[in-house]
Amino acid sequence: MEHRKRYHSKEIDFEGKTLLVEGPVPPDHLRSLRMHSDLDAFRRPNEQHDALVEISELPEGRIILTRDGSTIVGYVTFHYPDEMERWSEGNMEDLLELGAIEVADDYRSIGLGKKMIQLAFREEQLENMIVFTTEYYWHWDLKGSLSNVWDYRKMMEKLMKSVDMVWFATDDPEICSHPANCLMVRIGKEVPLSSVEQFDTIRFHNRFMF
Repeated sequence: MEHRKRYHSKEIDFEGKTLLVEGPVPPDHLRSLRMHSDLDAFRRPNEQHDALVEISELPEGRIILTRDGSTIVGYVTFHYPDEMERWSEGNMEDLLELGAIEVADDYRSIGLGKKMIQLAFREEQLENMIVFTTEYYWHWDLKGSLSNVWDYRKMMEKLMKSVDMVWFATDDPEICSHPANCLMVRIGKEVPLSSVEQFDTIRFHNRFMF
């Protein structure tokens, strides 16, 4: 399986300084950076930094980040599904999960999530992959203007649609456990029909719903 990792970067002006959106970022570069203290949604910042390095070392893994100097202020992860989840069934080489998305509080006003995700898909490097993301309301940072789960859901859908990911039905119990949860998917134009059909069998275990 060819994993196309084609580095791109983009400068963004922010409050009189320049931020850099870049990736996929190699492990050695990641090790030279530090995490912003606000990036603690999933684990402690230093532990999350270690996790990002580990993902970047995987053949399929890719980290897209935004940094302010040498400080990481946002990141997006791509990797194969966790082996404990249904999405890993079949060990599909062309099924990639868009996992964590996190941006430090003080940097959330300029659409960094969208900029990072769009950079990840540049130069058709993911056209040979099915990329999916599972959105669970209990992972969302519900505060401020997006304290309502439905407002946050709309925001996440808009974010994913910026790279042509669309809502897909599934009978996965976790996603079905709350109507705000959802599965969003982008099927690259080079993905064979056999992979699409295999993904469909993973989405639905109860065939009468398919």
